[in-house]
Amino acid sequence: MVTAEDEIKDFRSVRPHLLILGAGASRAAFPNGDLGGHRLPLMVDFTEIVPVVPILEKSRIDWKGKNFEEVYSLLSESAELATVKRELEGAVFNYFSNLRLPESPTLYDKLVLSLRQKDVIATFNWDPFLIQALKRCSRVTDSLPMPLFLHGNVAHGYCERDSFQGPRGGICFRCGESLHDDKLLFPVRKKDYSSDPSIRKAWEVFRLALRDCLAVTIFGYAAPASDEDAVAIMSEAWGSPEKRQFETLEMIDLKSRDELRENWKRFIFSGHYRVHSDFSKSMLGNHPRRSGEAFLNQYMHGMFLAGNPIAPAGTLDELFEWFQPLIRAEHDEPSSQNPTSSLTSS
Repeated sequence: MVTAEDEIKDFRSVRPHLLILGAGASRAAFPNGDLGGHRLPLMVDFTEIVPVVPILEKSRIDWKGKNFEEVYSLLSESAELATVKRELEGAVFNYFSNLRLPESPTLYDKLVLSLRQKDVIATFNWDPFLIQALKRCSRVTDSLPMPLFLHGNVAHGYCERDSFQGPRGGICFRCGESLHDDKLLFPVRKKDYSSDPSIRKAWEVFRLALRDCLAVTIFGYAAPASDEDAVAIMSEAWGSPEKRQFETLEMIDLKSRDELRENWKRFIFSGHYRVHSDFSKSMLGNHPRRSGEAFLNQYMHGMFLAGNPIAPAGTLDELFEWFQPLIRAEHDEPSSQNPTSSLTSS
């Protein structure tokens, strides 16, 4: 039997684990709201949670019962509604900017600590939780995954001149200029991500991560019809499923296995995929910081793994202490270079 402590082989030979986050991940992390009790919306209940109804009522468009992205597209199609559109964009940015992680350990802390420097977290979410978790988890290790913000983020800033990213309100370490805020909203019928330099760069690196990864975990992202172009780009980068039969794909979602398979059929080879209803049952939940090694040992080398699920923790210090043995073991191994480090250096 191979235990979790035996799973380390050679860090240079293990390909990245790519974690893709959608709104369902933030809803799962905070079903009762953030530190201040602010609820996390999905697109289907967005106008019920984010205070935008008074703004939409000014527009006189038929917005009730529609997905929020469809509503934004309707506003974008009318030059007469440009002022209303800007007001809406400001209200959305302000709502998400005010969200805060609770002081106790959260699912986002576990997600961040379950991956290493060679790995990538690509998020479609506007909320600041990923950046906040990365910041506080950096107290225990600097081997943390690279974040990519595919739809922009309220806590993220970017310098187009130097292709440099950092926290919103910060400065570019190269030219000394203030970082620009990300653009969040794009019309459904014309999601031209290339028009925004920060998002364009994130998608470029995301393609590389999809191409090179050993494992993909999709958490709470439903591949909605409004993101058909995004899914097409992902499918092209992933390639033919027949050529990815030695990689693993898993989904963490409350939807049925059949529905998820239909949504992601362009990525699935035969029955080579997993579906879980919560994070604790996933590869990252059972093999934190060792998911790649665990996959290779179990499915390529035929070794039985006991697993090493994350222990319950009441405080951040307790959570950090649980991860310390794994982190210390990594310091004795050759370090690995994140293959997507070009996000800040190209």
